[in-house]
Amino acid sequence: MDNQSEIIMGLIANGGNARSLAMKAMYAAKAGNFEEAQELLKASNESILKAHNMQTQLLTNEAGGQKSEVSLLMVHAQDHLMNAMTVKDLATEIVDIYKNQRGEA
Repeated sequence: MDNQSEIIMGLIANGGNARSLAMKAMYAAKAGNFEEAQELLKASNESILKAHNMQTQLLTNEAGGQKSEVSLLMVHAQDHLMNAMTVKDLATEIVDIYKNQRGEA
């Protein structure tokens, strides 16, 4: 597997992991487990950061003259990262809403 393929697979894996952790955070908050929800959001953010760093590596490579092949897999990887970021942002707000409803804020 070449370097670009490894980065793409890393984007997919970390993006998917971040999304799953954010979803679990919402479920934890719904159950009133706010400490667990915060830890899950933190872990989600760490996965997003890893994916974002990989994306930055692709951008840096391209800026240095190493063109990236735009493939369906690359588009899929970028979609995973964007989706994870959106879900994590929404999960953060939903956890706060649950906290406020239960007077935990």
